[in-house]
Amino acid sequence: LIRSIFLNYIREQKAMLNLFRLAGDMSHVLSILVLLLRLRVTKNAVGISIKTQELYLLVFITRYLDLFTTFYSMYNTIMKILYIVSTAYIVYMVKSTEPFKTTYEKAHDSFLHWKFAALPCLLLAVITNLYIGFNIYELCWYFSIYLESLAIVPQLILLQRYREVENLTGHYVFLLGIYRGLYIINWIYRSYHETFYKHNYVVYACGIVQTCLYLDFFYYYFLSKYRNGKFLLPN
Repeated sequence: LIRSIFLNYIREQKAMLNLFRLAGDMSHVLSILVLLLRLRVTKNAVGISIKTQELYLLVFITRYLDLFTTFYSMYNTIMKILYIVSTAYIVYMVKSTEPFKTTYEKAHDSFLHWKFAALPCLLLAVITNLYIGFNIYELCWYFSIYLESLAIVPQLILLQRYREVENLTGHYVFLLGIYRGLYIINWIYRSYHETFYKHNYVVYACGIVQTCLYLDFFYYYFLSKYRNGKFLLPN
């Protein structure tokens, strides 16, 4: 009986955790670790957008409200807590501790993220939620999907202003882009292989928008690696 329960559990986890999702999650975790390494090694926050981190923190908090209501798996729970805690720690470290606090250049990180990212996404989420039937958890979930598609914008704008991208910062943004691309494939895969997982075209559209925002960055990232030179963004 115990063996049967264990085997059923393994089958369920394999169904939920396909290769694309696992690779996407690992890319996401690596991006966070690379960012933390970059901050610790350089001991400065130059070129790092705290506004992108604040948006991601809001994304994770509003998306993972089910931590308090539903248990899916230990892996799922650990990953959700990891994303929230690590992002909150990065925000705290840069805004409240030295030497990061004094090296963070607020004047350059000037994108109005609450006005031009969070607010429009909230309005879109409300409209979507009213269309499908109002539910506060669904509202927060759709808000997080819309917001994540724009969360990287402050970071990309900041790097564009500096033009020269540090190695670890470049790897951090690259891994974030790879994570989102892999998750688009994961969503499509799950819709065809999981009985209760259906196509969600809002998710697809937001994922494509988010991935497209990285295309210019990817081009110059690979170009710098091919030439073995500095990573420079155009004016």
